[in-house]
Amino acid sequence: MSPTPHFKGFRAVILHRPGETTERLARQLGLLGLRVEERWAPLDAADLPDLVLVDADDGWSGLLPWTPDLKPVPLIALLGSEAPGRIAWALDQGADALIAKPIASSAIYPALVMAERRHAEGLANAQRMADLHERIRLRPLVLGAVQQVMVERRCSEEEAHRALRREAMRRRLTLEQMAAALLSGERMKAG
Repeated sequence: MSPTPHFKGFRAVILHRPGETTERLARQLGLLGLRVEERWAPLDAADLPDLVLVDADDGWSGLLPWTPDLKPVPLIALLGSEAPGRIAWALDQGADALIAKPIASSAIYPALVMAERRHAEGLANAQRMADLHERIRLRPLVLGAVQQVMVERRCSEEEAHRALRREAMRRRLTLEQMAAALLSGERMKAG
């Protein structure tokens, strides 16, 4: 289980019209150690905070400077409506957590923890997917290296693959890196 995060020193932006909601939210975030900025204008992609809380009831396309699949910071939707379209908007923006309006102070910290964790999981999953896509893209290199080892050592495909994997582990390379090295002319250790 991962440790529960703290938010001391984080910069949060509340994208919401001024009023009781933003006052209560800003006060509670301040008590948790966050620096808070309140605004009702699109975020600047060049000056992103550590965390964004957005009014999902009145939010619009272009309010957030990213696409949900490339969301650089945790996002919490503030929602007072049960309208399916507003819930869909929050989901389409990539909301990691939700705080229902009117804001209850006890809902804020759990939403921060959930948003931070969900965002970190999303980044880790995106990296895993990128790594898998790269391995798939490099698969022909591995196949070519296995065929080369089969010819050089006069062995089966399974034995060649095992030898390639063993050499990659010995050199502390990925299988794909070892295959590229072999195909570029490097020699494997005999045996």
